Amino acid sequence: MVKLTAELIQMSPQFINPVKDRQLNLRGYKIGQIENLGATLDQFDCIDFSDNDIRKLDGFPQLKRLQTIIINNNRVCRIGENLQECLPHLDTIILTNNHIQELGDIDPLSAVKTLTTLSLLKNPVTSKRHYRLYIIHKLPQLRLLDFRKIRMKEKEEASKLFKGKKGKKLEMEIGKRSRTFVPGGNVPGTSEEKSSGPTSADVEAIRDAIKNATTLEEVERLKQMLKSGQIPKKAGTSSQNKDDDDEEEMEVDNSANGE
Repeated sequence: MVKLTAELIQMSPQFINPVKDRQLNLRGYKIGQIENLGATLDQFDCIDFSDNDIRKLDGFPQLKRLQTIIINNNRVCRIGENLQECLPHLDTIILTNNHIQELGDIDPLSAVKTLTTLSLLKNPVTSKRHYRLYIIHKLPQLRLLDFRKIRMKEKEEASKLFKGKKGKKLEMEIGKRSRTFVPGGNVPGTSEEKSSGPTSADVEAIRDAIKNATTLEEVERLKQMLKSGQIPKKAGTSSQNKDDDDEEEMEVDNSANGE
């Protein structure tokens, strides 16, 4: 994964795009997160982050000139809470083909009062019940959603759907947020999270196994197990059985990683 550095920003293509905006092209570098954009010196109307590995739309310094963010084909699953403070003239966000899951994950954009154009095409959220009407309701400043003009009839329908106690209840039911603790990570409190990583007793068992190892190859294998969270068989087996067990566990670990 590539770090977005000041040097990378300075060497990246800069040009006037077809709509006469000054654009910075950061496409296809496999950037993992947005950072160090102070190096742009706020000289761009549009920044293209397409075809990277970005998981959260945040990390911006104050950029008063920036109006358009293109972030197609990334892994964005969360949106920062303070975009309106950092980007006071943000007008357009193109989030096509990302990982936005829940309707409530869009709520932070309700504070971006300058936002008029949003694309969420090819995100899981678009399959949610009342998707379009929910977005229109929560982001009344929008004019274009998924490259379709928002009609007055849709605004009226959204207003009617979420009106009164029933409407508020429906909004709460469908407007939940993803419980992702870290972008791309496990949900806090789930058995999946609790089972990830060895316990302190497991770590001690691996360290004991390293101390008792008879070859450098075995030591290295056990160290890799410690990193990956694999646990060697408990004491009481023969040395040969232990080696066989470790090799078997490494094979399982490798297969899980597609090797």
